[in-house]
Amino acid sequence: MEPGGAGPLPGNNKARGGAAPPAKGRDLGRPPRKDSEGYSESPDLEFEYADTDKWAAELSAPCRLVEVFLCALPAELYSYTEGPEFLLNRKCFEEDFRIHMRDKKWTELDRNQHRTHAMRLLDGLEVTAREKRLRVARAILYVAQGTFGECGSEAEVQAWMRYNIFLLLEVGTFNALVELLNMEIDNSAACSSAVRKPAISLADSTDLRVLLNIMYLIVETVRQEAEGDKPEWKSMRQTFRAELGAPLYNNEPFSVMLFGMVTKFCSGHAPHFPMKKVLLLLWKTVLCTLGGFEELQSMKAEKRELLGLPPLPEDSIKVIRNMRAASPPASASDLIEQQQKRGRREHKALIKQDNLDAFNERDPYKADDSREEEEENDDDNSLEGETFPLERDEVMPPPTQHPPSDRITCPKGLPWAPKVREKDIEMFLESSRSKFIGYTLGSDTNTVVGLPRPIHESIRTLKLHKYTSIAEVQVHMEDEFLRSPLSGIALLKILLAAAPTSKAKTDSINILADVLPEEMPTTVLQSMKLGVDVNRHKEIIAKAISAVLLLLLKHFKLNHIYQFEYMAQHLVFANCIPLILKFFNQNIMSYITAKNSISVLDYPYCVVHELPELTAESLEAGDNNQFCWRNLFSCINLLRILNKLTKWKHSRTMMLVVFKSAPILKRALKVKQAMMQLYVLKLLKVQTKYLGRQWRKSNMKTMSAIYQKVRHRLNDDWAYGNDLDARPWDFQAEECALRASIERFNSRRYDRAHSNPDFLPVDNCLQSVLGQRVDLPEDFQVNYDLWLEREVFSRPISWEELLQ
Repeated sequence: MEPGGAGPLPGNNKARGGAAPPAKGRDLGRPPRKDSEGYSESPDLEFEYADTDKWAAELSAPCRLVEVFLCALPAELYSYTEGPEFLLNRKCFEEDFRIHMRDKKWTELDRNQHRTHAMRLLDGLEVTAREKRLRVARAILYVAQGTFGECGSEAEVQAWMRYNIFLLLEVGTFNALVELLNMEIDNSAACSSAVRKPAISLADSTDLRVLLNIMYLIVETVRQEAEGDKPEWKSMRQTFRAELGAPLYNNEPFSVMLFGMVTKFCSGHAPHFPMKKVLLLLWKTVLCTLGGFEELQSMKAEKRELLGLPPLPEDSIKVIRNMRAASPPASASDLIEQQQKRGRREHKALIKQDNLDAFNERDPYKADDSREEEEENDDDNSLEGETFPLERDEVMPPPTQHPPSDRITCPKGLPWAPKVREKDIEMFLESSRSKFIGYTLGSDTNTVVGLPRPIHESIRTLKLHKYTSIAEVQVHMEDEFLRSPLSGIALLKILLAAAPTSKAKTDSINILADVLPEEMPTTVLQSMKLGVDVNRHKEIIAKAISAVLLLLLKHFKLNHIYQFEYMAQHLVFANCIPLILKFFNQNIMSYITAKNSISVLDYPYCVVHELPELTAESLEAGDNNQFCWRNLFSCINLLRILNKLTKWKHSRTMMLVVFKSAPILKRALKVKQAMMQLYVLKLLKVQTKYLGRQWRKSNMKTMSAIYQKVRHRLNDDWAYGNDLDARPWDFQAEECALRASIERFNSRRYDRAHSNPDFLPVDNCLQSVLGQRVDLPEDFQVNYDLWLEREVFSRPISWEELLQ
């Protein structure tokens, strides 16, 4: 029987035999080609940036392959160590189900019977015995996992998951789980026991993991729309999103409860919290309540229209999708081969005319002489002479093929329309007036009396490309402000522990509590499997944290610029900039192509198919994917965060220079993916004016790539370092002025009626504090003498030290 309202089930995939299809767009048996100069031509990574990854199943059909996209699989939610718990969940469900339904199956019941049994399970969560409550929770988790024991394919499991989860949401399961989660968070006995334990394992977080698994499945499934959704499901989705973002749970949104778990974990008071699951649930909650990148783009367009601003010049995501990545640096063997060929090649003084005609296909900056290699060498010794060659067909390469709906028409030339700020026009006019008429008019951008005709034309050109951002408008007029809570910057602490370059001795917190088994592995195969699981665990944590931080920054900036600046300054003061650079200070290609996954152990494959025997060779081989989606997603998110923190902030740009980020970022250009390269080149562009003429001269290929791919500001002198912003004045004054503006904003917005104690002024006067009247409870007054004896008279006080 098909689940009611879920639409027709996709075809059975047993014919596939469990074999994973080869990676899309990749010929595994073909070595990378080399161009005429010996450079490796690796294919572009077929990566589509989105809010989350997609799950595609290629199903066999007569004469064709049908590609079906379902909701994102929750495979990353479970660690491989949790594998045996799938059968335990099934056992808990079937034992209870047989008592009430005899020999029937869940898939054979009608909707009323499904609802009745779901209500019965929900009542079981209210029992006081912890073991019984855990068994009921496991049974509910099995229902949310799609009752896989009665399904014959992964697609069937997915369909039943969706039907069952909307059923659980309808009967009020999520609210009951929130109450249980709150009770587990406040369980002081479990926290104190975990703090005293020398080693924490998977068993210490069993109750929390089961609850978080169900809640994640509900949030992620309900969040995503599907064609087969019934009208009542769409209504339930809207209601659920509203409730999830409303202060219904302890008078605060659900996301604040999860942020509280992060803070409690990082403070060391609850080391048993399964942090990977908490972060994944937090990420999906933010996506569900605030919206993802597409919703952000539409909200940004609506807000610009509301403020009377012109529409956006282009959709940046669509422009990036039409860009091709530049060629990565050549390997050492390629460079040696190239030098040998050049030694035998005669020097050609003239360039053929057809080379000059095909400007959009060949690099005009590339000279065919021996100085090329000298110009490519970076001054930083850590680069070890690596180069960044741009091939002749990379100046304006043909766009990557995409579906017709995603294609946009771009004229030949640079991919971005130039932008000019109001401040840029003011600076240009101020400089021109000082030069030609000897005085300035402040912020007046209309008066051009006394200026030469060419200056008039320049001003018209600048104003033609003027772009006013929402942030600039908000700085001048602070609209109605919705208060959004924000946790401390504890997320960075977890990200540091999850960074691949972190050593065990420097980890201040243990993020592996929900992946380590009770008994450590005793064989080589078990150790290899656990090693893959631990690395995968860290990658998923980095992915969730980077997505949460980026979403919060983007939503805060859209809501109000000072809300964004408040969070951004906290991130900067918490050393977010050097942390991200530390993350990239590794072999980034190895991280992007890491194979820390065992596909046969991923859910729901592991519960539908008969598992093959694992060997050390199969674990080392990994999967056939060209790259790891989550790792590339994390890298792009971290680069976007770094761009947001440093944009138009000269003091923070100087931090990039001080921490020697240029060679680190140049190594990241080896990843042949257009979006990642774009954000790397943006970070290099803002530094060029501070890196000196010799660096620019030695890295002309990188400068050329910046010119080709990054948006231009018409009067931005980034390539020469001659503008006023490049002068080394007091950069701390910028941060102090920004902080003062943020504090003024907070003081105006947060009054005492619903004030945050962090924003209230502190009374440091001793007499004033002691003179305040404090109403003491009645029981304290009755036991006042006992309190004096215990807390004052019986405690030795060194008055001399106190007075000093």
